[in-house]
Formats: sequence, C-alpha cells, structure tokens
Amino acid sequence: MAMTITEKILAARAGLKSVSPGDLIEVKVDLAFAHDVTAPLAIRVFEEIGAEKVFNRNKVALVADHFVPNKDIASAQQAKRMRDFARKHRIKNYFEVGESGIGHVILPEKGLIVPGMVVIGADSHTCAYGALGAFSTGVGSTDLGAVMATGEIWLKVPPTIRFEYTGRKRRWVAGKDLILYTIGLIGVEGALYSAMEFAGPVIRGLPMYQRFAMANMAVEAGAKNGIIEPDRETLSYVRERSTLKPRIFRSDPGAVYAKVIRIDVSRIEPQVAFPPSPANDRPLSTVGKVSLDQVFIGSCTNGWLEDLRDAARILRGKKAAPAPSSVRPAAGPAWAVTWGSSQRGKGPFRRRTAISSGAWGTRRARFISAIPTWRRHRRSWDALAGLTNYRWLLKNTRLRCCPRPSSLHVRTKYASLLGMSGA
Repeated sequence: MAMTITEKILAARAGLKSVSPGDLIEVKVDLAFAHDVTAPLAIRVFEEIGAEKVFNRNKVALVADHFVPNKDIASAQQAKRMRDFARKHRIKNYFEVGESGIGHVILPEKGLIVPGMVVIGADSHTCAYGALGAFSTGVGSTDLGAVMATGEIWLKVPPTIRFEYTGRKRRWVAGKDLILYTIGLIGVEGALYSAMEFAGPVIRGLPMYQRFAMANMAVEAGAKNGIIEPDRETLSYVRERSTLKPRIFRSDPGAVYAKVIRIDVSRIEPQVAFPPSPANDRPLSTVGKVSLDQVFIGSCTNGWLEDLRDAARILRGKKAAPAPSSVRPAAGPAWAVTWGSSQRGKGPFRRRTAISSGAWGTRRARFISAIPTWRRHRRSWDALAGLTNYRWLLKNTRLRCCPRPSSLHVRTKYASLLGMSGA
C-alpha cells in the first residue's frame, strides 16, 4: 500500500504495516518535550496518575525558555517546579536558564531529533521538527503528562496536503515568506488536522533554518504537523549534531493526498502578516509606510543564528530610529550571551562580564558588566534567577557599558539580566 511520509513514520512507530487517514493508532514516542509554561501542569498530571518514574529519562526534554528571567513570583515557581522534577527523575535533557535558548531551536541543535522520530511536545509549534523528516506535533499538558509516564500516545492518522514549490525565488524571499504566503492562500483552517507536506525543487534548495520556519508555522494553518522529506542537507545537519541513528522515510509515488497545491514562487515577494492572524498576509510592495514603535527580531520561528545574521546584513551600517522606537533581539536566553573570562572576588557574586553574541554584524561587541553589591546575604544564582523586582536589582547593581556600544539600541537592563541569570 502506497503511503505518505507522515503515514510511514506513524505506521513504523505503531508497529503496523500500513495506516490510512482516520485510523486511530497507539504510537511509541521517541521524545517528549515541555517548557516552563506547560511542564508544571504535565507534571501534576504525571503525579496524579500515580507514575513513579518517567518512561525513559533520556527521552524527555525540559527547557526553560518562556518566562526567563522570571517575570514574577508565579513564573519563578513554574520554573522551580520543572527544575525539581528534572532533578528528581534525573532528566538528562533538562536545559536550565543560561544553558539553552528557544526550545524549538535548542532541541535540533543539541542533536535530540533525527529523521523518522515521533516527537510529542506540550507546545503548538512542536511541528517545527518536521523539517528534519520527523513526525512532530503539539498536545496539551494533560496528554504530555501521560506520555512522560507511558512513552505512548493515541493519534488519529491525518490526511496529507502536498505543497509543491517551483520557480525561482526573488531576493530576500525566504522560507518564512513562503509559509506566510501559503497560509494567506489557504487560510488559518486550510489544513485543519492535516499533514502539510512541503516539497519541490524550491524546498530542496532551502537551508535548514528556513525549513524549520516553514514546518514551525504549519500549525498556523490548523495542521496536525508539517513535514519535509530528508535529503542531503538534512542528513548533513544531523550528522554534525547527533549520534542518534536516523530512519529515512519518503512518500511513495502512488501515495494518496487530500490535495496537491502547486505554488510558483517567482511571483512571491517578501511577505508581511498583519493583525489579526497570519492569514492576513500582504506583499511588501503593498504595505506602504507604517510607523513602528518597537521591532522584535527572533522567535521560535525565526530565532536561529542564521536569522539574526540575515537581519544584520540588512541593518549593517544603519542605526535604529530615535526613541520611542527600539530594536530588541529575541527575548530571554535565545539571544546568546556568554561569560567572559574576567572573574574577581569569591563566591557566587564574583565579578563576571557578559559579551553579546556578535550576531548583529557589528565590528565591536558590547560589554556589559554587572557587579552585585549585596552585603547581608549570599544568595545562590538559582535565587538570583528568580528575582522579580528589576528596579531593586538595578539600584543595587552597578552597570557599565564600554564607550563604543553597538549602533543598535539594545536595552542594557535586559542584557545584563540575561547574563546574571545564566551563571
């Protein structure tokens, strides 16, 4: 029986010879993922059903990436709940503040996902990993709690819509533009509970970070998953990062699709999605002049280092508009901040220097020094990561910048907090 790549992966992990759209099957999970927002509820469910240990401590990934640094007491407690669970069950792939970044970026970068896997995550954009030729989809925290206990999940096999992209891309048109155009074409419910299979010569010519952007946004069209057949680009990416053995699946020539949609990319300009949804998509030439108060670069869709380099190519030699406009990199630890070698003093509050990643293409990195001056208590860095009163923190912290900072306006307060919480 001819099958699509999605059907083949699900059949293999269900131990079946074949499956068809609409079949209800029980599937073995290769990786279960949650972050600091969704993990606490999943953990509560895990404990309520009486589970004593996770199904495989090497196949659970927990990432602190949404409310870090913690914005208030509640978010600090969320992060602590996940941290305590990871320590109790000796979760191998637990990524603490300052050790990771955006979850949907860090998992592929750490080599935790390879072609042929089934990945279930308590986050709607878990479908991003389909760029590697894996079946990946988001579920609610309740379902993930059961997955962490059993290592299995019930799924209904989705029908597949195949999107074939042909033609020659215009300058600056990337994977994000292709998926925005596609969502604008079919609507936010155009692929409801379907697999979006991205194919064609244009897709084969995309670098991995742009493929991730396309698979990531499949859910914005209502899709169950997005997926791209693995090729040389995929396998090269995986070999550099993972020791796991990939299983290569490809759609059969006679596979049955719900639809086949062909798109000529030569007609596609850089795209802009307007409120209230990604389906309100417009070509850049029709946008006109729009006054901006704030520009945010980076997200779980476009938070890869290559995305920041693309932004740097456009911004090089330019300056941010005067206040109130500002430019900020991706929130939280996704903006790579590393410690310099300078360390003075003793204990957890010795001097450290945070150095920006340099991904902005500037000639000089911005140096930010933060020297805590608390005298009464020597709190641990874990406690420091949970501080919520930023004004108090700034009042009791001496911040200094080098005399030649980056031309981009990056708020020193946030950058400093990133560095301090990552100790």
